[in-house]
Formats: sequence, structure tokens, C-alpha cells
Amino acid sequence: ALPGLTVHDLMLLPIERTKKFVDDLHLPSELDEATDLLLKEIRTRLAYLVQVGLGYLTLDRQSRTLSGGEVQRINLTTALGTSLVNTLFVLDEPSIGLHQRDNARLLDTLRRLRDLGNSVIVVEHDEDAILQADWVMEVGPGAGIHGGKIVAEGTPKDILDHPKSLTGKYLKGELGVPTPPQRRKPQKGRML
Repeated sequence: ALPGLTVHDLMLLPIERTKKFVDDLHLPSELDEATDLLLKEIRTRLAYLVQVGLGYLTLDRQSRTLSGGEVQRINLTTALGTSLVNTLFVLDEPSIGLHQRDNARLLDTLRRLRDLGNSVIVVEHDEDAILQADWVMEVGPGAGIHGGKIVAEGTPKDILDHPKSLTGKYLKGELGVPTPPQRRKPQKGRML
């Protein structure tokens, strides 16, 4: 009565499809509580991986081929799965490479970590992440040796209203990076 997939077959599927398979899996009722607990844990972990935007990965993927953002999001799912509390999480631009809908899922996950009683510090340049933060600290005014000072801090609204905040000016649209009026012509030997 089983659908004929081996563990290896499941590892080759995208996590989103593996999750659906495991969610639809109904084992014989005579199995013990440990099996039920294991199946529940597998379902929970797969759900977290999908929730943070990693549903496209396969479980057989080698960790050295993952981007930094993917590794951070996998670590987030581990933290959620163990229900850590009173823990400090520091994330460096976890939204890099995410589709906008996955970014919203990531922000929901970060809020869930916070709501469990954890502290979550995120270094981020994503507009949605900044606007949904509880507290924002803008460090600058420049990069490298020209920075390192707190330019502005407070709620996102405080940052929007702060006269020295470049972040606030960009978020309000007072400053921006304009799209060039026309594309540069390709040059022979200078193309990817």
C-alpha cells in the first residue's frame, strides 16, 4: 500500500514536494508513539524549511553549495524546531536572494522567534525588514573607517523622521537610485 518512494527518492525531491508527501503519509495505526513523534517532528521541520523560503532545495544538496542566506535560514529552522528561548540570534542579511513572498515568510519566522522570548538582531538593507522592525539602528555615516557611529535609532517611524538618517530619506523616496534612461550598449569582449 506504500507509494513506492525510498528515502533516497524523497531526498531528491524539492523540500516542498517532500513535505506534501510526508503530510499525506498515513502509517498503520499499530505503530508506536515513538513513530508518531518522529513523523510529527519530520513534518514540523519540513514545514519550517518551506516557511523560510527553502522549499526549492533538495535534502541531498551538499551544504558547501548553499549560499550564506540559505545556511542562515536553515539554522533558523533548527532554532524554531528546538523551541529555543532567551537566545540571541544575529543574522547578516538573511533576505538576500529571496523572492518577495519568501521574504514575508522569513519576517514572520523572525517575529515568531522574537515572540518565543528571544532577541533577534538583523543586519539588513531590505525595506520591508526595516519597516517591520521593532527597533532600528542606522550606523554610518559612511562605510569602513568613515562609519561606525550611530546616526539614528528608534522605531521605523523615528528613522523616517530623523533629519540625519539616509535610510529614512531613501525609505521616504527623498533619495533614490535612478534607473538609467537607456541601457549601455554591450561591448565586444565585455559580456557574461
